[in-house]
Amino acid sequence: MIRAEKPLINIAQLLRIIGLLMIFEAFFLIIPTLTCVYYGEKDWIPFGGTTILTAVIGILMLSRIRPRTGHMSKRDGFLLTALVWIVFSIFGMLPFLTCSTPLSISDAFFESMSGFTTTGASVLDNVSGMSHGILLWRAMMQWIGGMGIILFTLAVVPMLNHSGGMQMFNAEVTGITHDKIRPRISQTAKSLWTVYLTLTVILVLLLWAGPMDFFDSICHAFGAISTGGFSTESFGIVAYHSDYVKIVLTIFMFIGGVNFALIYKTVSGNTRAIRHNDVLRAYVMTIAIYYVLFAITIISRGQCNSWQDITINPIFQIVSTITSTGYSSVNYEAWGPFVLALMFVLMFTGACAGSTSGGAKIDRMLYLIKNCRNEIYRCIHPNAILSVRINGNVINPDIVSKVIAFLCIYMLLIVAGGLTLSALDVPLIDSFFSAFSCISNTGLGAGVTGYGSSYEILPDAAKWVLSLLMLIGRLEIFTVLLLFTRVFWRK
Repeated sequence: MIRAEKPLINIAQLLRIIGLLMIFEAFFLIIPTLTCVYYGEKDWIPFGGTTILTAVIGILMLSRIRPRTGHMSKRDGFLLTALVWIVFSIFGMLPFLTCSTPLSISDAFFESMSGFTTTGASVLDNVSGMSHGILLWRAMMQWIGGMGIILFTLAVVPMLNHSGGMQMFNAEVTGITHDKIRPRISQTAKSLWTVYLTLTVILVLLLWAGPMDFFDSICHAFGAISTGGFSTESFGIVAYHSDYVKIVLTIFMFIGGVNFALIYKTVSGNTRAIRHNDVLRAYVMTIAIYYVLFAITIISRGQCNSWQDITINPIFQIVSTITSTGYSSVNYEAWGPFVLALMFVLMFTGACAGSTSGGAKIDRMLYLIKNCRNEIYRCIHPNAILSVRINGNVINPDIVSKVIAFLCIYMLLIVAGGLTLSALDVPLIDSFFSAFSCISNTGLGAGVTGYGSSYEILPDAAKWVLSLLMLIGRLEIFTVLLLFTRVFWRK
């Protein structure tokens, strides 16, 4: 008897799970729909239509598609993760196409992808003029994408624990290695989302206690804890003229840049985990060193007109940049080219793995620095046997090699993105800064996309290139690039 050959990709199971996820997206879309109704805005119609369309398609896919097996391989996990983020962005952009201030397809997809990947780059010139429903949906996209679409699904649908849950978890969660803080993946996902939700609620209440109203507090809390950076004001945080808001957001942006598994262990009573964590120590030290450099530069350039100029503002901007949030408290370009160069490095470094931040991650930079130190030592002592140690543990050389490969590819993608944008007639410096900003999921602009401007000025082709870079950066390169290799599609 000849057995049927096992398919390379379990397409039916992938489509069924995507259908389930679309139903979840439809539930999220109900919230901005009701918000528009509450404020008496006509945008409830496009939101309502998008909700129904998304739900119907999702229900049909979930009910009509019957896979032969629920098993998912590594290939299925990688493909599903990439597809889910694209599908969510496609359906998430529909309200932007049909709202009272409609966007083009290129602009709508860019805004949606920027939201879900927590990049925070925007094509909207007049954010304050958008409806409450649109503003809330922008914030919600970032909040959903911050902890992860797949991770949310694993938290609320435990059955996926037996159906490729670990593959999906590894493909989406940022970092080099992924710790299971609970025995089952679904329990780990639920624990991480509980921490995430709790921090969000606390931040909403703290912002509400300040100059923000309840609606703005929700939107900015979503943007800060997800390290996304969308605001309800055209001039962002500057519009509130509040040191209290800056201080509160700085604290929670910093927390958003910490490994959430580490936060969970700490609140669960394992304080040793946070006291002996090399990565967290490096994260704090990096911020401290950059603050000193920022302060010296600001003073030397005569930009210090108040105590806030050398305290709150630089710390806010450093934390916002290293966590890839992208909020701006001042026109940082006025601080000079050296500060802009330092921000480049912060964007590249990023915060801790396992957080909601973008960038290459401090974890990888530690691996690289310690490995380089070992190689320099071997130049004098070639027979020495040295290892990379993080948090007291010896790191597998294969992981170190993967980190080096990641950083090399990361740099090549920035170069490729910058060259592509320059070929599309985007100014040279703006091309590389925009590519860098999007792949690091920071969303900051410089030059034509800088302070007080938006990415709307870029040509449509450039926006599609940057959208791809955002996705690659959020899923940490390998998950997306793997799909473009022949080995992925061959047995």
